[in-house]
This record gives sequence, structure tokens and C-alpha cells, in this order.
Amino acid sequence: MPERRTVALVTLGCARNEVDSEELAGRLAADGWELVENAEDADVAVVNTCGFVEAAKKDSVDALLEANDLKDHGRTQAVVAVGCMAERYGKELADALPEADGVLGFDDYADISGRLQTILSGGSVEAHAPRDRRKLLPLSPVERQQAAASVALPGHGDGAVAAAEAPENVPADLPEGLAPASGPRAPLRRRLDTSPVASVKLASGCDRRCSFCAIPSFRGSFVSRRPSDVLNETRWLAEQGVKEVMLVSENNTSYGKDLGDIRLLESLLPELAAVDGIERVRVSYLQPAEMRPGLIDVLTSTEKVVPYFDLSFQHSAPDVLRAMRRFGDTDRFLELLETIRTKAPTAGARSNFIVGFPGETEADFAELERFVTHARLDAIGVFGYSDEDGTEAAGYEHKLPQDVVDERLARLSRLAEELTAQRAEERIGETLEVLVESFDEEEDGWIGRAAHQAPETDGQVLVPADSAEGLDLAPGRMVSAKVVDTEGVDLVAECLFEEAGR
Repeated sequence: MPERRTVALVTLGCARNEVDSEELAGRLAADGWELVENAEDADVAVVNTCGFVEAAKKDSVDALLEANDLKDHGRTQAVVAVGCMAERYGKELADALPEADGVLGFDDYADISGRLQTILSGGSVEAHAPRDRRKLLPLSPVERQQAAASVALPGHGDGAVAAAEAPENVPADLPEGLAPASGPRAPLRRRLDTSPVASVKLASGCDRRCSFCAIPSFRGSFVSRRPSDVLNETRWLAEQGVKEVMLVSENNTSYGKDLGDIRLLESLLPELAAVDGIERVRVSYLQPAEMRPGLIDVLTSTEKVVPYFDLSFQHSAPDVLRAMRRFGDTDRFLELLETIRTKAPTAGARSNFIVGFPGETEADFAELERFVTHARLDAIGVFGYSDEDGTEAAGYEHKLPQDVVDERLARLSRLAEELTAQRAEERIGETLEVLVESFDEEEDGWIGRAAHQAPETDGQVLVPADSAEGLDLAPGRMVSAKVVDTEGVDLVAECLFEEAGR
């Protein structure tokens, strides 16, 4: 009988990393590893790191050190770093953190089982050697699909096996020549929780060259997944009990440009919404400069596709945006939001902003405050600028003193907190479709999310138990509820009994 081998995956960072972890879990499970929830119960703890900003890097290092401590008093024998920080720094991370028994890059994922077995057996695996992944694929997007087969693309399910029974129907307008050669495939993925919500990779990498962002250098150029793969994975998730899928990538508005159709997302969304068992489709990571009327129409008018706009504004002062290698200004951004709300008055909108960018003047910051004040965003993330290795902005002059960055960060954060609370109050009286996710004993109510709330980032809805009495609520059920109160960005809503949960 084969020796029992256990592994735990600890995931940090964004939803894209969560998908990558579930692909790693699928690969390991297929090779006989037993997946366990807690690192202390595993022979090997695999930490899927984040390398986006300094705070995320620190969290990743802390997680690796915490897992390493388990070697002294738990089952854990080895700790391995994977993910963005491991890919970005490789041997440098291995040298700085000898507590990690292995530092593996994306190219190691295809043989993750073999790498872990070598480490567990006392052998060594050479630390990943970082390289600029933008150089691995042709510059022209339309030439990438063929070449992409030889490049590791985490979350794309490369190496997936053919499905036992081919799903019916592939997207109606799949571009000619892009049907899978061997028929539809089941995803190489294993769910790590029982949540009724799951993310699906729409693409990997990014072709934008924002001066503050290092992601393209270690995630590579933009590569879309084939529509049939996205659709098949969504069907598989529905069979696992998932009710909401969230499409993720570094830039969803670019989806399809390397498949010959920049409007491919508009045709794919109705297909995803029609999958049996799926109640909600959400699209994240939208670039304002790439928003087009047809995409807005689909996002605001397609049944089960929620009118949710996760728009990456980053700033609104023209001079700062140009220095960031981005486009737009306050008035154009407000016009975009007005266009969206004209079509869907209750649409959700969120964004992130960077303050203290090199050269940002007090007038630039005031312009950002003007935009945020008038934008009526449901959720706002605020970050203070810091230099990132290998970025253009790291070499800019006119860096602001840290105390100025900190002061502006605090000011905009306070304003954002006040404005998002006001926006939540505007929703009092609205009827929401709430996806139930858990029961909170302390609050004595069901916790869920409405259409304008993405997982973890945008607040939640509390449905008091006494208002749901008589309804058979459980995670994964949808229930109609009326907003009666707020607490910051969170909402309190009472069930409408004339519309039973489903």
C-alpha cells in the first residue's frame, strides 16, 4: 500500500492565487497526495505567496515562517514557497529565507508532485531562477495562442484530462479554429472549500505597462483562455455546488484580443449565465480605458450577469495618470459611471487608488478627492505609493516624503470610509437578491452578499434569523431581502416572504 502523503495549501493574495492553488491541489490529488486543510496536519505545507506590494510580501514571509515553526511540534516536515513572490524573486528569496525547503516558480507547477516528493524525501530542488515572462511569448497578441502551449500559465488547467461525458453546447460564436482538438476537457482543479462562490481564470498576464506595476514581468504577457475551457470549468463548478462564479484575470476587458475577437467576453457571458445551477456571474478587474458600450450593455442587461463594475481607476488627476502610463481624468471617469448607472441605477462600482505617487501635487490630490466625492463608489481601496523593484516609477524623480504619503493615505482613507458608508445608506429600501454564504452565531443571522458586493472586498449583508424564520436557508441559497439598516459598508436586510429563497 502506498505511503500516505499529506499536503496543505496556504493561499495568500488575490482570487487569481486561489484558482492557482486549486489547480495545484488538482495536480497533487491526481498523483495520490491527500489534501488536508491545516498546515500542522500536513507532511508538506505549500505557501502560495503574493508579491504585489510590500505589505503582501511581508504577509507571505510571515506565513512561511509560521509554517516553518510547525516543524518543531507538528507533523510538518517541509515548507515550500510557490506563487508570485516565489516566481518574482526565486533564488533571492531562497537565500534570504533558508527556512523554506523549496522555492518553486510557475514552471515547476506541471511536476509539483515530483518536486514535493523530492523535498519530502530529503533531496533538494534548485530554487527558481526568475526571468521576464513577457519575453516568453510573441509580441503580437494574435500569435500567442500556439506559442502559449509551451509556457506555464497557472490557473489555465494545462494538462487537463478529457471529460468522461462531453458537455453539450460550446459558445455559439467560438472563433473559427479554436475548438479544442480532443473535445471538451474537465478542469485540472480540486476545490479547497465548500463555498458557493468560486473564481474562474479568464486570462493570465497583462500587456499594459503601468509604471508602478511589476505584475507583467512575472505573470507575463496577456493570454486568454479558450471560451470552451472557461465554460466547461464553470459547468464543473456548478456540479460541485457553486452558485456564483467570478471571472478573474489581470485585465478582463482585454479578453479575446489574442483569439481574434476583442468582443468575445460579450458573447461568452450569456453562455456562462445559462449554465444549469449558476445563479450569478460576476466580472472583476475592468480597465476604464478599455470599457466599450457593448460590454456595458451585456453587464447591465443580461440575466444572472450582475451589474458590477470593478474599475481600476488608480487616480483621476491627468498629470498623475500620464506618469502612471494610464489614461483618463475625473470628468471622463464620472461620465463612464453615469453611463453605467443610466442603464442600471443600482449597479455596484468599486475601485482602488494610489496616493503619493512621484510628482503628485496637492492640487492633484485635491482632484482625486473631487472624483472620489462624486463617484458614489460602493467600495474603495487606498494604497500609499512605494517603489516596486523593476518598475519605471521606481526610477522617477520628485518622490514625496514618506510623511506626506502617509498623511494623504490617511486623509483619503477617512474620506473613502465616510463616502462608502453614505453609499450604503443610499441602499436602504432597496430589494436585494442575497446569496447566503454562512450563519453567524454571534450576529444571530445569515451572512451573504448582494449583486454589488464581491467576495471579501465589498462588504456583506446580514439577514437576521428572526426575519428568515420559516425559510429553509443554507449556504448557496438565494433570498430576496429589503435593506433596513447599515453598518459602514455592510447592510442589514430582512427577508421578503412573498419571494421565497431558492
